[in-house]
Amino acid sequence: MRTLFKGAQVYRQGAFSLSDLSIRKGKVEAVEPVISPRPGDRVIDVSNCIIIPGLVDVHVHLREPGFVYKETIETGTRAAARGGYTTVCAMPNLSPAPDTMKNLKVQLDIIKKTAKIPVIPYGCITMGQKGRGELADFGALAPYVCGFSDDGRGVQDEELMELAMLAVKKTGKPIVAHCEDETLLRGGYIHDGPYARLHGHAGICSESETAQVKRDLKLAAQTGCPYHVCHVSAKETVAAIREAKKAGVNVTCETGPHYLLLTDMDLQEDGRFKMNPPIRETADRDALIESILDGTIDMIVTDHAPHSEDEKAKGLEGSLMGVVGLECAFRVMYDRLVRDQKVLSLEKLVELMCLNPRKRFGIEGGTEPGQRADIAVIDPNKTGVIDPDEFYSMGRATPFEGWETTGDVVMTMAGGSVVWEAKN
Repeated sequence: MRTLFKGAQVYRQGAFSLSDLSIRKGKVEAVEPVISPRPGDRVIDVSNCIIIPGLVDVHVHLREPGFVYKETIETGTRAAARGGYTTVCAMPNLSPAPDTMKNLKVQLDIIKKTAKIPVIPYGCITMGQKGRGELADFGALAPYVCGFSDDGRGVQDEELMELAMLAVKKTGKPIVAHCEDETLLRGGYIHDGPYARLHGHAGICSESETAQVKRDLKLAAQTGCPYHVCHVSAKETVAAIREAKKAGVNVTCETGPHYLLLTDMDLQEDGRFKMNPPIRETADRDALIESILDGTIDMIVTDHAPHSEDEKAKGLEGSLMGVVGLECAFRVMYDRLVRDQKVLSLEKLVELMCLNPRKRFGIEGGTEPGQRADIAVIDPNKTGVIDPDEFYSMGRATPFEGWETTGDVVMTMAGGSVVWEAKN
């Protein structure tokens, strides 16, 4: 049976045009101004809607195996489908950590049984995902992972990171680095800026991020290893990455909606505003926006990091770090930066949330004929309020709680199958 979408603005080859889109046997069959229905077709009227390639998030925490009281692969991927995502890449903060094939297989078996959309795991950089010690078994893991990361911990030793880059380069996969110099943290838990000083909180300086990024950029230049920087938050970091790109270093990077839409003066004494790295100052936010416009920052991710209600109920100081984002990332980015402020074009948002992640990490799918039919149908006029009680994710902590938005996903298809559809 063929599925035929009629009358949407469809993204193709960098632009939107009023088109019909047909899907057959899991692939995009055609995108044309008018496609006539055939007997047996499922015809879906999507007039006044937009069809984009399915979103890809290369930085999520699905918590399984090991921490299923926070999230499971099933609940996390159901949340992703609700948010328009058709592939996610799962970080290795797990038990057992995916540092050997034996440990990775535990995760792969759960993905096969319960995932609602494709999940590509990361392998660890170090054994036990400790950021130090012995390196993981890169050669064995490489065919099954999208890259190697110790996300949540920066690799502290320069010599160890150099050895990791040399070894990972042989696999063709990227090193995906959480950059954090632990000697510069000094007990901080939010940004070392105006809010911290006004309210007596211990601050995390931007240099704790930037110093390790600069170290790794030097190593990436020396080794030639593909290098990707996680959750960039500081203006000094994007300046360093911009210069490295100009020098020809094989580097990409990401940031998240909370860093683009909030500053430290938007913080509240609530664990839903606590993440690592922290939300920083207005100058940092402005530099990040400039960097997504000029191409220094390649993609927008959620860093979806669910915790239990109790773990996030201890204020800024006592709560664990991490917020959820899969079900509201597109909504807030489209509403605030595309529709309201007109900082971004919708085409640029598609690049940042759909195309660039696929290109860097070799993930197929999209809206072009012959591609795996991974699509998100967007109603640009659908209004709503972000309500964590309605989330599919087990996590509820988001700084965007209560935000009113216009524009939302109404259907997600992965591989030609509907994985989420709005009820009305």
